This record gives sequence, structure tokens and C-alpha cells, in this order.
Amino acid sequence: MTDKLDKLAIHTITTKSWSTEQCIANYSAAGIGAITFWRYNFEGRDPSTVGRQARDAGLAVASVARGGFFPAESAQQRQAAIDDNLKAIEEAAAVGSPSLVLVCGAHAGQSLNDSRLQIRDGIAACIDHAEQAGVILAVEPLHPMYADSRSAINTMDQANELCESLGSHPNLGIACDLYHTWWDPSLESEITRAAVSGNLTAYHICDWITPTSDILNDRALMGEGCIDITRISSALSNAGFTGYHEVEIFSQRWWAADQDDYLSAIIKSFKTIQ
Repeated sequence: MTDKLDKLAIHTITTKSWSTEQCIANYSAAGIGAITFWRYNFEGRDPSTVGRQARDAGLAVASVARGGFFPAESAQQRQAAIDDNLKAIEEAAAVGSPSLVLVCGAHAGQSLNDSRLQIRDGIAACIDHAEQAGVILAVEPLHPMYADSRSAINTMDQANELCESLGSHPNLGIACDLYHTWWDPSLESEITRAAVSGNLTAYHICDWITPTSDILNDRALMGEGCIDITRISSALSNAGFTGYHEVEIFSQRWWAADQDDYLSAIIKSFKTIQ
């Protein structure tokens, strides 16, 4: 790694108590290479201005989180989700992001298969707009514990099948998040499959702490938990992935800590796993 930490990106929600401007200033001062904005960063702000502020500070924009949540009981609700994703695509383009992460959604009142069909239809309804905007829609498979309401796409295999069912469109890809995929015995072969198809778009890192006290907000710094991050990172590298390693941590424990110390700990842990 260089002193610039060129391949390190941090999601703003990782240090969510910081404002958009604080994230930009503090990540830049720490020598981090890139930033992933969450859409709440654009509330009351022009995304194009936010993107310019990041670039002026020396930060690339790695991605925007998040779109998705396509499944719903009614056609009206599903169309509302599509409309929101079209807006998210425009925000991603305006901020200068190459991709928009999709947390695809699910609905507990219907079968997983129905939710998956609605996800496919929702993405298909957005893909032309994404192509026109120059934004890749990055499907993020989520751990099966979220299959009831957050995502019916739960493995890299399912994400690959989804992309392939839409012709491996150049504006459709996959965001591989370690928190959600580390357990999968087929992970490395599915990483290769995604890369061969040109669908390996993004890589999110953190760790799985044991015991986990909260399935959403108890993620860990790299090296604090049980994920073999170095091995999986090597699999991505061997598959040809050269993108950012995006730190995305939801943690009540770390959010309650001094955020400057937390940022220093992120950098130290990132260097440790390289």
C-alpha cells in the first residue's frame, strides 16, 4: 500500500455522526483514496456540488448507497420503488459515482421467488436509465438472515444468475460484501464467475464479530472477527478485481467511540489485512 491508501474507500455511514463535509475533510486528511456516499448525504445538498467537494479534497467517489427495495404487494408500490431508483441513478451520476449499490428488497407477505421476479423486473425497468447516465447498478447479495424484508438475493450465485438473466448488461454488476457472503462455500468460484462475466463491480469489507449482539448494527473492524479477509481479498485480486476496498461498518459500539480514533483504527486494520 502507498501512504495515500489509494485502494481504501470508506462509506459515510461508517462514521455516520460526521456530516457530509466532515467525512470529506477527515477522510482526505487521513490520506484515504475514495469515499462512498449514502443518499442521506444529499439531503439539502446538490449531489454535483458534493462530488466536486470530494474531488477537490483529493477523494474519488467510489459509489453511492443505496437503491433497490423493489418488491412490494401492489403495482403502485413497485412503481414508486422504480421511480425512487431512477432518482438515485440521477444522484449517482450527478455526484460522479460509477455505481449505485442495490439492496434489492423482499416482502415477507409473498414468496421469495415472487420477490426475486419483482427485483428482476425492477432492475430491468431502470437499466436503460442507468446506461444513459453512465451508472452501474451493483446488486448486493445480503446474508440469508435478511431474506424476509431486506433482500431476496442472498448469495453470489443468485446475484450472478440475476445479472446473467439480464444479459450481463454492462450497466449491471455485483457488490460483494464480506459481511453477507463470507460464509458461502461457493464464494470464491462465484467471484470468478462474476469477474469472467464482467459483473464484479464493488467490494465491501468489515468483519463478523462473535458473539453477534445485533444482526444489523454489530459489525466489526477488519481483524476483530472471524472472516478470512486476506484470503477472500486475494480471490478477488486473482479474479482481476482492481477496484476499491470499501469499508462499510454498522456498529453501535464504534459509532459511540471517538470518531477520530475510530478512523485511525480503520486505517490501521486495513493496513494489517493487506
